[in-house]
Amino acid sequence: MRFNPPIFCLLIGGLLLAFAPLVFAQVPVAAGKYQQELKRQAHAQWGLDAPVAAFAAQVHQESGWRPDAVSSVGAVGMAQFMPATTRWWCDATGTPAAQCQPTNPRWALASLVGYDRWQYERTPAYMSRTDRLWLALRGYNGGLGHWQAEAKTTRLAQPSRQQIDAACGKAKRSRVHCPENLGYPKRILTVLQPRYAAWGTVWN
Repeated sequence: MRFNPPIFCLLIGGLLLAFAPLVFAQVPVAAGKYQQELKRQAHAQWGLDAPVAAFAAQVHQESGWRPDAVSSVGAVGMAQFMPATTRWWCDATGTPAAQCQPTNPRWALASLVGYDRWQYERTPAYMSRTDRLWLALRGYNGGLGHWQAEAKTTRLAQPSRQQIDAACGKAKRSRVHCPENLGYPKRILTVLQPRYAAWGTVWN
C-alpha cells in the first residue's frame, strides 16, 4: 500500500476520523476557555516554570472543568473545596468572605494553584520537585497531617516519597483511605498530565 499514495492517504484519513473522538475526548472542550486564566495564576504564584500541566490535570480530576460541580460530600466548584476549607483558605489569604466564591472559576483556579503551593512548601526540600508535588497532591486530597504522620512512622531522617507512600495507613488514618489518596497524585501526574502537555511545563 505504501506505493499507492491515494489509497494510503484514504486509509490514514479513515483511521484519523475513527479515532478523532477518542483523541479530543482526552481534554473537555470546556477546558479551553480557562487555559489562559490557569496559566496566569500558575505563573503568578509559582513562577514561569510552574507545573501548569499538572494543575490542569488536577482540575480535570476534581471537577471535569465544571464551575458548578458539587460532590456527594459537599465539595464545591472547579477546585472542589469543602466549605470549611474555603473559609480557612480565605482567612489564610485575607480574602473577604464576600469574595470567597468556590463556584467562581477565577477564584477556584487561583485557590487550587495557591493551595497546591501551600502544600508544596511543606514537603521535604531534599526530594525532587516531582516527588514534592506528589506529596502536595496527597495533602490536597487527604490532608497535610496524614502523610506527615505516616512519614514519622518510617523512623528515617529523610524518607523517600516511596517510603512515605508505603507507610500509608500506619498512622492515624485508616488504610481503607489509602487507595484513593495514593491514586490521586498517580492519576493526575501519570494519566491526566500528559493530555495537557501543550498547556505548559510538565514536571518529570
